[in-house]
Amino acid sequence: MNGPTVGVEEEFLLLDPRTGENVPAAPAVAGKLPERLREQHRREFRHSMIEMVTPVCGSLDEVRDSLLRMRQAAADGAAAAGANLVALGATPVGEPGLTVTDDSRYRAIVGHYGPIVGDPAVCGCHVHVGVPDRETAIKVSNHLRPWLPVVQAMFVNSPFFAGADTGHASWRSMQLDRWPGLGPTPYFESGPDLERTVRLLVGAGVMMDDSLLLWHARPSARYPTVEVRVADVCPSAADAVLLTALIRALVGTALDDVAAGRRALPIPDWVLKAAHWNAAHNGLGGTLLDPSRETTRPAWELVDELVETVTPALDRHGDLDTTYELVAALRTVGTGTDRLRREHERAGGDLVATLAGAARRTVAG
Repeated sequence: MNGPTVGVEEEFLLLDPRTGENVPAAPAVAGKLPERLREQHRREFRHSMIEMVTPVCGSLDEVRDSLLRMRQAAADGAAAAGANLVALGATPVGEPGLTVTDDSRYRAIVGHYGPIVGDPAVCGCHVHVGVPDRETAIKVSNHLRPWLPVVQAMFVNSPFFAGADTGHASWRSMQLDRWPGLGPTPYFESGPDLERTVRLLVGAGVMMDDSLLLWHARPSARYPTVEVRVADVCPSAADAVLLTALIRALVGTALDDVAAGRRALPIPDWVLKAAHWNAAHNGLGGTLLDPSRETTRPAWELVDELVETVTPALDRHGDLDTTYELVAALRTVGTGTDRLRREHERAGGDLVATLAGAARRTVAG
């Protein structure tokens, strides 16, 4: 193993093949999973979602194999339950009934946040990267802040809502903006600084408790990892492998900076919030706000700068060739949102046909 360990969490929608609506089939799908994969399943907030989690992995090959195996098993279980497993960041048509999993914690969230909980399901891809300890995780999160908007732009995959194109590349991101406790990671000097902030937010009711600290990058409360949760669920396993490689390399680069005593740039929160909104709206289809320079730049110029910045870490991890190939493929085929919009146009505006294509891509090798 040449780099930090990684783990990937993927959330998927369960859709009716005939209507494209969300189907509350998660319990049935979970029951159809092979015994060997049931430990990698997690219950989600809604019965129309299913989450699968890789084991701790040391290489991209391990990540890829695990993702393909989990996606296929979950898709087979969904088919047996009369649904399609679809890697899509936001509910594309609707969610009749909005069935919430019967769990005391989920019921408490409903009671605390009220009508926001009625928003239809959204699905992300979260990458955990191993770090030595919590203090290091906090410093690494500071260094990640200026790069996460461009990562978000690369992995947008949710243009549709209520049966129509929203005009946003990631409707999931727009929808999540309604929740307090989400958004750009604040800059923290230390563990006590973070803990003081969390106590204040919990005391004010912005967070129901400290487990609902859901910033784009966060030190895990349970493991020695940094969790990055800015991306929509990826349309294919190959996209998720690219996301994993880039996040691991960003963390590796940040660890180098921390070891060398280089402080992260304290970018104002409002600049980061604007950069993330811009990324969620545009994807890679125009300009992005560069938080470090506080100016707009062509999106692919920022992607190239990101890749160049993390190239030493990619090389050290053994991920360089794979990442270069996958970035070249992304440049050719576009983001998940780009692909969905092209397919939607080719299908003459037939969203159900578009979603069927997305279901096939979800399990494609």
